[in-house]
Amino acid sequence: MPGTPARRHSPAVYRRRRLAVLMVLVLVVAAVAAGAWLAIAQPWNAASVSAPSSTATATPSGDASESPAPTDSAEPEPSSTPEIVACTAKDVEVKAVTDADSYAADDLPQLSIALSNVSDQDCTINVGSSTQKFTVSSGTDVWWRSTDCQTDPSDMIVTLKAGTDVSSVTPVVWDRTRSSVDTCDQKNRPRAPGNGASYHLAVSIGGFESAMTKQIILR
Repeated sequence: MPGTPARRHSPAVYRRRRLAVLMVLVLVVAAVAAGAWLAIAQPWNAASVSAPSSTATATPSGDASESPAPTDSAEPEPSSTPEIVACTAKDVEVKAVTDADSYAADDLPQLSIALSNVSDQDCTINVGSSTQKFTVSSGTDVWWRSTDCQTDPSDMIVTLKAGTDVSSVTPVVWDRTRSSVDTCDQKNRPRAPGNGASYHLAVSIGGFESAMTKQIILR
């Protein structure tokens, strides 16, 4: 009524109001931080290779936003995003790559893998170190395998986009010695002969082997 002084709330009421304002601020900050993280955390964000991802649509709660129950006559809508399947032998081509065709006595060959999706559809493939293999041979004599002394192999499933070519980023270096699972820690392993000797590199990745080998000459 007029003239009646406003009633003061108890301290507990003021504390609850301050807590509500603080909770709103915390939620706003958390939402901004989450958006920034999603913008940064995009591994394999490239035109030709990307990490597989899935999207989920949140269903709002409450009677006002609920969709009506489907009837027997309703037909399912086709998915707008087709499922990406694993690559097959007809989808990919693997090629052995070296940084040179011949090497002087003190040069070490750098070995890489080129991978192409020759199909018209995206497909997934494991390009991790656990599926990569480099083999250097001279005739029927296998001189070196990258898997003989490999440590901590890992998997990496990626999507290889249709019609694209990719290559391994960091080459594997052959030290020009004969490898063996029993000589990984030895420093005096037999050295591959030079003086114009010919060697061939074969590679495989994701379970697919290179159709041809790459010849290198050691001087």
